[in-house]
Amino acid sequence: MEYQEVLKAVFPLLEGADLATCMLVCKQWRDIAQDDYFWKCLCAKRWPSICKRPSPPTVTYYKLYQTFYKRQHCRALPPPRLSFNDLEFYIDIWTEERLIFSEVVPGPVLRTGIVVPPPGICDMLRYHLEGPEYKMTLLVEPRFSVPLSQTVSVSLLVGRKDSKKVACIINKSMFDYIDRTAYRALAFDYLDFSPIYPFISGIRAWISLLFMEDGNEGVINVFGLEMDFCDAANSEPEVLWLLDMLDWK
Repeated sequence: MEYQEVLKAVFPLLEGADLATCMLVCKQWRDIAQDDYFWKCLCAKRWPSICKRPSPPTVTYYKLYQTFYKRQHCRALPPPRLSFNDLEFYIDIWTEERLIFSEVVPGPVLRTGIVVPPPGICDMLRYHLEGPEYKMTLLVEPRFSVPLSQTVSVSLLVGRKDSKKVACIINKSMFDYIDRTAYRALAFDYLDFSPIYPFISGIRAWISLLFMEDGNEGVINVFGLEMDFCDAANSEPEVLWLLDMLDWK
Protein backbone atom coordinates (compact mmCIF):
# COMPACT_ATOMS: atom_id res chain seq x y z
CA MET A 1 0.00 0.00 0.00
CA GLU A 2 1.44 3.36 -1.04
CA TYR A 3 1.89 5.98 1.64
CA GLN A 4 -0.82 8.18 0.04
CA GLU A 5 -3.36 5.44 0.65
CA VAL A 6 -2.16 5.06 4.25
CA LEU A 7 -2.62 8.80 4.84
CA LYS A 8 -6.10 8.73 3.30
CA ALA A 9 -7.03 5.95 5.72
CA VAL A 10 -5.56 7.73 8.77
CA PHE A 11 -6.56 11.36 8.16
CA PRO A 12 -10.34 10.81 8.66
CA LEU A 13 -9.57 9.54 12.17
CA LEU A 14 -7.79 12.74 13.26
CA GLU A 15 -9.15 15.77 15.08
CA GLY A 16 -9.09 19.10 13.26
CA ALA A 17 -6.03 20.49 15.05
CA ASP A 18 -4.05 17.32 14.28
CA LEU A 19 -5.13 17.31 10.63
CA ALA A 20 -4.10 20.96 10.32
CA THR A 21 -0.70 20.06 11.82
CA CYS A 22 -0.27 17.32 9.19
CA MET A 23 -0.68 19.99 6.51
CA LEU A 24 2.56 21.55 7.73
CA VAL A 25 4.69 18.42 7.26
CA CYS A 26 5.30 18.73 3.51
CA LYS A 27 3.58 19.66 0.25
CA GLN A 28 2.42 16.09 -0.43
CA TRP A 29 0.77 15.81 2.98
CA ARG A 30 -0.83 19.25 2.59
CA ASP A 31 -2.30 18.35 -0.80
CA ILE A 32 -3.87 15.19 0.63
CA ALA A 33 -5.08 16.82 3.88
CA GLN A 34 -6.79 19.61 1.94
CA ASP A 35 -9.24 17.11 0.46
CA ASP A 36 -12.59 18.56 1.48
CA TYR A 37 -13.94 15.10 2.32
CA PHE A 38 -11.79 14.98 5.47
CA TRP A 39 -13.05 18.38 6.59
CA LYS A 40 -16.65 17.42 5.83
CA CYS A 41 -16.18 14.46 8.20
CA LEU A 42 -14.94 16.83 10.91
CA CYS A 43 -17.82 19.25 10.32
CA ALA A 44 -20.25 16.33 10.51
CA LYS A 45 -18.90 15.44 13.96
CA ARG A 46 -19.33 18.95 15.36
CA TRP A 47 -22.31 20.27 13.37
CA PRO A 48 -24.08 17.23 11.81
CA SER A 49 -27.03 19.21 10.45
CA ILE A 50 -24.84 21.47 8.30
CA CYS A 51 -23.85 18.45 6.20
CA LYS A 52 -27.50 17.55 5.53
CA ARG A 53 -28.24 20.57 3.36
CA PRO A 54 -29.49 19.65 -0.13
CA SER A 55 -27.17 22.18 -1.79
CA PRO A 56 -23.45 22.26 -1.03
CA PRO A 57 -22.04 25.22 0.92
CA THR A 58 -20.71 28.19 -0.98
CA VAL A 59 -17.36 27.76 0.80
CA THR A 60 -15.39 24.59 1.39
CA TYR A 61 -15.89 22.50 4.52
CA TYR A 62 -12.26 23.25 5.31
CA LYS A 63 -13.08 26.96 5.36
CA LEU A 64 -16.23 26.34 7.42
CA TYR A 65 -14.27 24.39 10.03
CA GLN A 66 -11.47 26.95 10.06
CA THR A 67 -13.94 29.81 10.54
CA PHE A 68 -16.14 28.41 13.30
CA TYR A 69 -13.79 26.17 15.26
CA LYS A 70 -11.64 28.75 16.99
CA ARG A 71 -10.26 28.41 20.46
CA GLN A 72 -11.45 31.23 22.68
CA HIS A 73 -8.22 31.38 24.70
CA CYS A 74 -6.24 32.23 21.57
CA ARG A 75 -7.89 35.64 21.35
CA ALA A 76 -5.76 38.45 22.69
CA LEU A 77 -7.36 40.37 25.54
CA PRO A 78 -7.39 44.16 25.48
CA PRO A 79 -5.50 45.76 28.36
CA PRO A 80 -7.50 45.43 31.60
CA ARG A 81 -9.16 48.54 32.99
CA LEU A 82 -8.08 47.58 36.51
CA SER A 83 -4.67 47.07 38.02
CA PHE A 84 -3.63 45.53 41.30
CA ASN A 85 -2.65 49.04 42.42
CA ASP A 86 -6.39 49.87 42.33
CA LEU A 87 -7.37 46.97 44.60
CA GLU A 88 -7.21 45.81 48.19
CA PHE A 89 -8.39 42.47 49.54
CA TYR A 90 -10.18 41.84 52.84
CA ILE A 91 -9.52 38.33 54.17
CA ASP A 92 -11.16 36.89 57.29
CA ILE A 93 -10.74 33.32 58.54
CA TRP A 94 -12.62 31.64 61.42
CA THR A 95 -12.37 28.38 63.33
CA GLU A 96 -15.89 27.59 64.44
CA GLU A 97 -16.96 31.15 65.40
CA ARG A 98 -13.54 32.41 66.54
CA LEU A 99 -11.75 34.86 64.24
CA ILE A 100 -8.15 33.68 63.79
CA PHE A 101 -7.00 35.79 60.82
CA SER A 102 -8.17 39.20 59.61
CA GLU A 103 -6.13 41.34 57.24
CA VAL A 104 -6.49 44.06 54.61
CA VAL A 105 -4.03 43.06 51.88
CA PRO A 106 -2.98 45.65 49.26
CA GLY A 107 -3.27 44.40 45.70
CA PRO A 108 0.46 44.77 44.90
CA VAL A 109 1.33 42.57 47.93
CA LEU A 110 -0.94 39.77 46.71
CA ARG A 111 0.38 40.22 43.17
CA THR A 112 4.02 39.92 44.28
CA GLY A 113 3.17 36.87 46.36
CA ILE A 114 5.56 34.52 48.15
CA VAL A 115 8.90 35.18 46.48
CA VAL A 116 10.92 32.70 48.54
CA PRO A 117 9.02 29.73 50.04
CA PRO A 118 9.84 29.31 53.74
CA PRO A 119 12.11 26.48 54.87
CA GLY A 120 10.51 23.32 56.12
CA ILE A 121 7.69 23.01 53.58
CA CYS A 122 7.24 19.77 51.63
CA ASP A 123 8.77 19.39 48.16
CA MET A 124 5.39 19.01 46.43
CA LEU A 125 4.16 22.31 47.82
CA ARG A 126 7.44 24.00 46.95
CA TYR A 127 7.19 22.80 43.34
CA HIS A 128 3.61 24.06 43.22
CA LEU A 129 4.55 27.53 44.49
CA GLU A 130 7.49 27.77 42.09
CA GLY A 131 5.49 26.39 39.13
CA PRO A 132 4.45 28.42 36.08
CA GLU A 133 0.70 28.42 36.82
CA TYR A 134 -0.64 31.88 37.64
CA LYS A 135 -1.53 32.27 41.29
CA MET A 136 -1.74 34.96 43.97
CA THR A 137 -0.08 34.11 47.26
CA LEU A 138 0.43 35.75 50.64
CA LEU A 139 2.90 34.96 53.40
CA VAL A 140 1.05 34.90 56.73
CA GLU A 141 2.77 36.71 59.59
CA PRO A 142 2.39 35.69 62.32
CA ARG A 143 1.55 32.11 61.43
CA PHE A 144 -1.45 30.43 63.03
CA SER A 145 -2.30 26.85 63.92
CA VAL A 146 -5.57 25.09 63.17
CA PRO A 147 -6.83 21.85 64.77
CA LEU A 148 -8.10 19.53 62.04
CA SER A 149 -11.05 18.65 64.21
CA GLN A 150 -12.46 22.18 63.92
CA THR A 151 -14.45 23.69 61.04
CA VAL A 152 -12.53 26.48 59.29
CA SER A 153 -14.24 29.04 57.07
CA VAL A 154 -13.16 32.07 55.05
CA SER A 155 -14.61 35.27 53.60
CA LEU A 156 -12.85 37.29 50.93
CA LEU A 157 -13.92 40.72 49.67
CA VAL A 158 -12.16 43.01 47.22
CA GLY A 159 -12.32 46.80 47.23
CA ARG A 160 -11.65 49.35 44.49
CA LYS A 161 -9.79 52.47 45.50
CA ASP A 162 -11.02 54.46 42.49
CA SER A 163 -14.77 54.01 43.04
CA LYS A 164 -14.76 53.00 46.75
CA LYS A 165 -16.92 50.00 45.83
CA VAL A 166 -16.63 46.46 47.20
CA ALA A 167 -17.34 43.05 45.65
CA CYS A 168 -17.62 39.62 47.23
CA ILE A 169 -15.27 36.87 46.04
CA ILE A 170 -15.88 34.22 48.73
CA ASN A 171 -18.69 34.35 51.28
CA LYS A 172 -18.01 32.28 54.44
CA SER A 173 -16.98 29.10 52.61
CA MET A 174 -15.53 26.16 54.48
CA PHE A 175 -12.14 24.57 53.90
CA ASP A 176 -13.76 21.20 53.38
CA TYR A 177 -10.99 19.51 51.41
CA ILE A 178 -7.52 18.94 52.87
CA ASP A 179 -4.82 17.57 50.59
CA ARG A 180 -2.31 16.09 53.02
CA THR A 181 0.14 15.17 50.23
CA ALA A 182 0.31 18.73 48.89
CA TYR A 183 -0.18 20.41 52.31
CA ARG A 184 -3.08 22.57 51.15
CA ALA A 185 -6.61 23.03 52.50
CA LEU A 186 -9.03 24.33 49.86
CA ALA A 187 -12.27 26.32 49.86
CA PHE A 188 -14.21 27.83 46.97
CA ASP A 189 -17.25 29.90 46.10
CA TYR A 190 -18.98 30.88 42.88
CA LEU A 191 -18.40 34.44 41.71
CA ASP A 192 -21.28 36.94 41.51
CA PHE A 193 -21.06 38.94 38.31
CA SER A 194 -22.63 42.26 37.41
CA PRO A 195 -26.10 42.03 35.81
CA ILE A 196 -24.63 43.53 32.64
CA TYR A 197 -22.94 40.13 32.10
CA PRO A 198 -26.03 37.87 32.27
CA PHE A 199 -24.50 34.92 30.45
CA ILE A 200 -21.44 34.49 32.67
CA SER A 201 -21.80 32.05 35.54
CA GLY A 202 -20.32 28.96 37.13
CA ILE A 203 -16.82 30.41 37.65
CA ARG A 204 -15.26 29.58 40.98
CA ALA A 205 -12.80 31.46 43.16
CA TRP A 206 -10.44 29.18 45.08
CA ILE A 207 -8.52 29.98 48.24
CA SER A 208 -6.06 27.64 49.92
CA LEU A 209 -4.40 27.46 53.31
CA LEU A 210 -0.74 26.57 52.80
CA PHE A 211 0.58 24.68 55.78
CA MET A 212 3.28 22.50 57.24
CA GLU A 213 3.16 20.00 60.08
CA ASP A 214 2.85 21.59 63.51
CA GLY A 215 4.53 18.76 65.38
CA ASN A 216 1.28 18.03 67.18
CA GLU A 217 -0.98 15.28 65.87
CA GLY A 218 -4.07 16.72 64.18
CA VAL A 219 -2.82 20.33 64.03
CA ILE A 220 -1.60 22.22 60.96
CA ASN A 221 0.63 25.29 60.97
CA VAL A 222 -0.53 27.81 58.33
CA PHE A 223 2.24 29.92 56.80
CA GLY A 224 0.51 31.24 53.69
CA LEU A 225 -2.60 31.74 51.57
CA GLU A 226 -3.16 31.19 47.87
CA MET A 227 -5.96 32.49 45.63
CA ASP A 228 -6.74 31.62 42.03
CA PHE A 229 -9.51 31.53 39.44
CA CYS A 230 -8.23 28.52 37.50
CA ASP A 231 -11.69 27.77 36.05
CA ALA A 232 -11.41 30.79 33.77
CA ALA A 233 -8.35 32.98 34.39
CA ASN A 234 -4.74 31.84 34.10
CA SER A 235 -2.86 35.12 33.69
CA GLU A 236 -2.78 38.52 35.36
CA PRO A 237 -4.82 40.30 32.63
CA GLU A 238 -7.46 37.54 32.73
CA VAL A 239 -7.73 37.80 36.53
CA LEU A 240 -8.09 41.59 36.37
CA TRP A 241 -10.82 41.36 33.70
CA LEU A 242 -12.62 38.77 35.82
CA LEU A 243 -12.49 41.01 38.89
CA ASP A 244 -13.66 43.97 36.81
CA MET A 245 -16.84 42.05 35.87
CA LEU A 246 -17.87 41.35 39.49
CA ASP A 247 -21.03 42.78 41.00
CA TRP A 248 -19.50 45.86 42.64
CA LYS A 249 -21.58 47.53 45.36
